[in-house]
Amino acid sequence: MEIVVGLPTGLSGYPGQAADQARDFAEALAEVVAPVPVRLVDERFTTVIAHAALRQGGHTSKERRTVIDQAAAALLLQGALDAERQTGSPPGEVVGPDEGGG
Repeated sequence: MEIVVGLPTGLSGYPGQAADQARDFAEALAEVVAPVPVRLVDERFTTVIAHAALRQGGHTSKERRTVIDQAAAALLLQGALDAERQTGSPPGEVVGPDEGGG
């Protein structure tokens, strides 16, 4: 078992301020939930895909706003699980108090 945290990486592939904040959050979370691993996974396009899926499902703009983060989180987790099944290794990077990744 592990916790997956989205890493908001820019389209260029480089992290910005939001990625630094996500990393700080993940590292603080790792201290609280240790020994459960916390893994940062690239979340590019999850919100865009979630909006499109909800729109295709007939949800109004107002309805999408209330559930978009939940839908994007589900896509992030499903993508991480799919990537692990395909490669045999979990995607992203494990962070924690002893990792020094920030």
